[in-house]
Amino acid sequence: MSNPFVQIVEPLDPKQPLKKFFNLSKLKDARYARLPFSIRVLLEAAIRNCDEFLVKKADVENILNWKVVQHKNVEVPFKPARVILQDFTGVPAVVDFAAMRDAVKKLGGDPEKINPICPADLVIDHSIQVDFNRRSDSLQKNQDLEFERNKERFEFLKWGSQAFKNMRIIPPGSGIIHQVNLEYLARVVMDQDGYYYPDSVVGTDSHTTMIDGLGVLGWGVGGIEAEAVMLGQPISMVLPEVVGYKLLGSPQPLVTSTDIVLTITKHLRQVGVVGKFVEFFGPGVAQLSIADRATIANMCPEYGATAAFFPVDDISIVYLIQTGRDKEKVMCTKKYLEAVGMLRDFKNSSQDPDFTQVVELDLHTVVPCCSGPKRPQDKVAVSDMKKDFETCLGAKQGFKGFQIAPDQHNSIVKFNFEGCDFELAHGSVVIAAITSCTNTSNPSVMLGAGLLAKKAVEAGLTVKPYVKTSLSPGSGVVTYYLRESGVMSYLSQLGFDVVGYGCMTCIGNSGPLPEPVVQAITQGDLVAVGVLSGNRNFEGRVHPNTRANYLASPPLVIAYAIAGTIRIDFEKECLGTNALGKKIFLKDIWPTRNEIQAVERQFVIPGMFKEVYQKIETVNESWNALEAPSDKLYTWNPKSTYIKSPPFFDGLTLALQTPKTIEDAYVLLNFGDSVTTDHISPAGNIARNSPAARYLTSRGLTPREFNSYGSRRGNDAVMARGTFANIRLVNKFIDKQGPQTVHFPSGETLDIFDAAERYKQAGHPLIVLAGKEYGAGSSRDWAAKGPFLLGVKAVLAESYERIHRSNLVGMGVIPLQYLPGEDAGTLGLTGRERYTIVIPEKLKPQMNVQIKLDTGKTFHAIMRFDTDVELTYFHNGGILNYMIRKMAS
Repeated sequence: MSNPFVQIVEPLDPKQPLKKFFNLSKLKDARYARLPFSIRVLLEAAIRNCDEFLVKKADVENILNWKVVQHKNVEVPFKPARVILQDFTGVPAVVDFAAMRDAVKKLGGDPEKINPICPADLVIDHSIQVDFNRRSDSLQKNQDLEFERNKERFEFLKWGSQAFKNMRIIPPGSGIIHQVNLEYLARVVMDQDGYYYPDSVVGTDSHTTMIDGLGVLGWGVGGIEAEAVMLGQPISMVLPEVVGYKLLGSPQPLVTSTDIVLTITKHLRQVGVVGKFVEFFGPGVAQLSIADRATIANMCPEYGATAAFFPVDDISIVYLIQTGRDKEKVMCTKKYLEAVGMLRDFKNSSQDPDFTQVVELDLHTVVPCCSGPKRPQDKVAVSDMKKDFETCLGAKQGFKGFQIAPDQHNSIVKFNFEGCDFELAHGSVVIAAITSCTNTSNPSVMLGAGLLAKKAVEAGLTVKPYVKTSLSPGSGVVTYYLRESGVMSYLSQLGFDVVGYGCMTCIGNSGPLPEPVVQAITQGDLVAVGVLSGNRNFEGRVHPNTRANYLASPPLVIAYAIAGTIRIDFEKECLGTNALGKKIFLKDIWPTRNEIQAVERQFVIPGMFKEVYQKIETVNESWNALEAPSDKLYTWNPKSTYIKSPPFFDGLTLALQTPKTIEDAYVLLNFGDSVTTDHISPAGNIARNSPAARYLTSRGLTPREFNSYGSRRGNDAVMARGTFANIRLVNKFIDKQGPQTVHFPSGETLDIFDAAERYKQAGHPLIVLAGKEYGAGSSRDWAAKGPFLLGVKAVLAESYERIHRSNLVGMGVIPLQYLPGEDAGTLGLTGRERYTIVIPEKLKPQMNVQIKLDTGKTFHAIMRFDTDVELTYFHNGGILNYMIRKMAS
């Protein structure tokens, strides 16, 4: 059927009649001008894609009527303009596509129908690790090791880029996915197939929201959902509430964008924005650069919103030119946005739309701060850091506690490193990493760090040699302007050499600590510290030996590295003394905002961006030399320990199976609150005593060749064994941290994978019990695929992180939620019962289902299939099964 809104199509420029757009101003509907700008993007996509099948006129009316229907859980479809993936999530996506082609062929269909329709970019940025640091050749050595470890994965990805249309690969060594997206991939306005329309994106990384800072609506989705979008399916989403976040005033001179985002993160956590859009407005927005806005949007997952949108304004347009975009296209972008009422003037309050609610922040009230020691939302003012850490030392084990006995708080362990004697104590900094797209995309904080390093070196300050320092920029542009501005050599003198272009320490690829340091930490049971300019600091994520991890701005990372401890009050205690014995305080070396801006204006120029990005797809010679097969169906290598055909589609038929009641399920694990995807499916090192290590050893590998869980996401045998393998996992069945559980039929304590295998062999279904925010953290499809392979049929939790719930649905695992006011405690559940979950024949979104225990107790829970589309996926056994049946028939 033709589009029912074709009458509002017109050329943007009468001189180019073939370049058209849907002119939303011609709807002549007063409601449009009152819509939040983020909702206008959803509306345009619905109008442009309206076919009365996947997208209906009724959907368009619902979006237009947002002010009325926003509270009613109304479901609408959204077809984003493009998809972005990183390699940790991209490899399993390409593995799934390859396996789906095989499955479609077995069912008699055309395997080449499994092909991205929606354009997709895959940026390889998650594989490089900090194996080498504090040396001039660290970058080359780390990149060489990256290729040595991941050659097989990279060859597979290169096959995928050739076998599938519409899929572009950005090779390793190019930068971090979200920074590359911001500086290069983002269009702001698409010019495709004869139409102009707003750029929008979903990505298989939760920090995809960073692009919202440029005015491109984007957010993270599960890898499984992204695959469906790539195959042309719309996202089925509940029309969100939109919280207006009004920014007023100007930041104080010593405050960085990192301080602002950590303040906003804590504030919005308190407001409660899970499942909502946040849209920024007010005169304070005009005080923020695009890099500042992108930093704030990047940490959207940490405050729980779906998107954190900054509408396009003139500063956004200037940024596009600043980063080397084609000027003619940029002017076209501005003209289009003006025509459809999507260009914002933040100083003009008459443009302010309607919001669900409005909250405010005066930027002048923001103070320098960090977040930690275990969660991004736990903001601590820098002036309070020493006191806060010392309180955490003795506090009960938890997000703000380590439960160290009072008489041990001042323990000191002496050790020798490279022929010199040193001491470690609780609070000693052993990792200091300038890392992550959150901050390395921002010239003001990166140049601020460089200027601070310059002043520190000139004042005679140093960093102790055992501290693992590193600098992993988000793109080559960063190195370019650090070098051109003359600060790179000072960063190197403090140990902050460039170690790679990728996420690195932020995702746990921090590499090994020196053995004497590890021994000292272990000997004293010390709470050692990592300080990083990242966006996540969950327990066990950054490094197994850093129990406390703090998020901080790049200049503060250097300051704490010099101090060597988190137990310092920068106002009262000096960083060190110079050659004349003069005490040097942080305030003596902290650069002013004017200093930073002067250097930025001089050295961050469009030519840098053009030079770096025009060769981004060809500059890596190791990638260019890789050879990949040209077949459209992938030839699986049974000897491979990286790439393996997954068992998800084994035995799949065209006929649907009726969902059955889950009978007498055992509880595999019993969790409390805030179990993250890092707990469920860790990305970091593979412990030598783990089930995954035993499997890899049985395949002839040595520990040096294990690599990380993240790098092995193309192999289900490793990933199933790595499910719930986080060494900091807290399972209520066990009295200590670790990846073990009780196998109730035998009473034995076993590794979780081994217990699950025993249950599976005996034919027993499994469930997981959890508290609030189950599945918080990174967008990680293996956090749903892994439990599915272990035999977990359902999760019963108090609440879910949005993307993880979607991933569970995508794998056919039932997300159950306690009724309001109820939880395991109020219901008296121990997890030692057996659970029968009654699945009725006729299912409705968010319906209550009955749960019977073998004790005779009965209660109800909400089945969190939130839309009819999600129920369709469940009836098919998951979203990928649904797509295979659709393509095969």
